Amino acid sequence: MTESTQLLPLGQTVATAKGWDGATRAIMLAGKQLLTLPESARTEDSLVPGCESKVWVACTPSQPSGDLVIAAYSPSKIIRGVLAVLLEKANSLSDEQRKAYDFEQYMNACNLQRHLSQSRGNGILSVLRRLNTL
Repeated sequence: MTESTQLLPLGQTVATAKGWDGATRAIMLAGKQLLTLPESARTEDSLVPGCESKVWVACTPSQPSGDLVIAAYSPSKIIRGVLAVLLEKANSLSDEQRKAYDFEQYMNACNLQRHLSQSRGNGILSVLRRLNTL
């Protein structure tokens, strides 16, 4: 594993989960760590097209520092977990690094792709493209 795909804690937990049930549980628990996008920021501009479950992703000021971080929301518990794993990585990168980062490779290193249906996987690919443009 290269330094760029070094797994962060949420990604590591999902990647090392035992069995399908364990991985699903790890993903859902990761969702509790999601930097939640405030409802006021869930606008048409932050809505990611192509997702089966609605997904909003945008930069927002963190509390209490006020620094910009990427936050997201989805009503789907599984998608919130996937978003938490991805945003943990995205928020650890500089803007320049994030714009060039291969989030699909990171998802594969975390074994996330195998836990997504084709339609959810396609939606998450739209999220990955959004992460590279924020």
